[in-house]
Amino acid sequence: MSLIFPAHWDVLPFSVAVKDVTSEYSKLQKSEYLEQGKFPIVDQGQQKFGGYTDDDSVVSLSGYPAIVFGDHTRIFKFIDEPFCLGADGVKVLEPKVELDRKFLFYYFSSLTIESAGYSRHFKFLKENVVPVPSLVEQKRIAAILDKAEAIRRKRQQAIELVDDFLRAVFEDMFGDPVNNPKGFPIGTIRDLVATADYGTSAKASEAYGEYPILRMGNVTYQGRIDLKDLKYIDLEGKDQSKYLARKGDLLFNRTNSKELVGKAAVYDMDDPVAIAGYLIRVRPNERGNSYYIAGYLNSAHGKATLKSVCKSIVGMANINAQEMQNIPIMLPPAEMQRRYQELVVATRCRLIRINSSLKVVEELFSSLSHKCLSGQI
Repeated sequence: MSLIFPAHWDVLPFSVAVKDVTSEYSKLQKSEYLEQGKFPIVDQGQQKFGGYTDDDSVVSLSGYPAIVFGDHTRIFKFIDEPFCLGADGVKVLEPKVELDRKFLFYYFSSLTIESAGYSRHFKFLKENVVPVPSLVEQKRIAAILDKAEAIRRKRQQAIELVDDFLRAVFEDMFGDPVNNPKGFPIGTIRDLVATADYGTSAKASEAYGEYPILRMGNVTYQGRIDLKDLKYIDLEGKDQSKYLARKGDLLFNRTNSKELVGKAAVYDMDDPVAIAGYLIRVRPNERGNSYYIAGYLNSAHGKATLKSVCKSIVGMANINAQEMQNIPIMLPPAEMQRRYQELVVATRCRLIRINSSLKVVEELFSSLSHKCLSGQI
């Protein structure tokens, strides 16, 4: 978003208006996270909280509300309760001048910070200027955007409820994978797979190429395909069969942070897309079904299994194609898997309508934010 500020607003360099106070906060390693606890842990992940801790000695009891920036993910979070920081890739930012923190958070969130891959982006954030209207004006703008954000959050919660519903459907049909109450044979994902192939390592273009290319960020933690932030690539005829995903293929994220490695989603679009090297394209055999495999991998037990089998390599985690196929899984009848697919597809069709509504809300919020932060409202 490109903003032109009113003449009566002060506009300051980032270094004059904002300071990095990350060093004042204690940090916890990922291995120390709890799934439940007294205090949240804030890291650079997509979710607001990455985990929890009961150790009040590492929790900032006074350093909030706080603005937290994901140095790799470019995500801003506004934290208004006691919290602890995750160990890597986060910055805590604080105003050095008379700036309302919620106003500053909304301003930062409006900025477009181009992705530099798995690199640090704080250096790009610091290139921006910071507007400083009167404190009364800042609070007024923050209050307007708070109300709009509440509407946007309700729409997002509806989408999250769909994800919860599909996880419940999986467990209702097949039972808890931990104890297999329906007594299905136990095998491995390999028993359900015909082929598992890696994507291409060829360099993609921001604007040119015959095929869109899906990268690890296009497979979400919730088990969906996100077509934002696409790049493009050309493929020779001999490479198309190796690197194109078609409708019904399962895409598996083989390399990522430990909490995100193993993300899995079914590609359900009609037009083929290329896949990048951090993804594995899985095609089931006559015994398997992409939706069933994805449902298992996105279940609580599936995600716990993925964390237990991944290997850490220089700060990243990896599960290769062979290791993925060796993961134990229940082997229900193919017809039962197909019925699960039908339920997922029908539910996702409804989700498309919710997403369309959310897109309108997002556009309205962006327009409102632009007007507020440029002094037009």
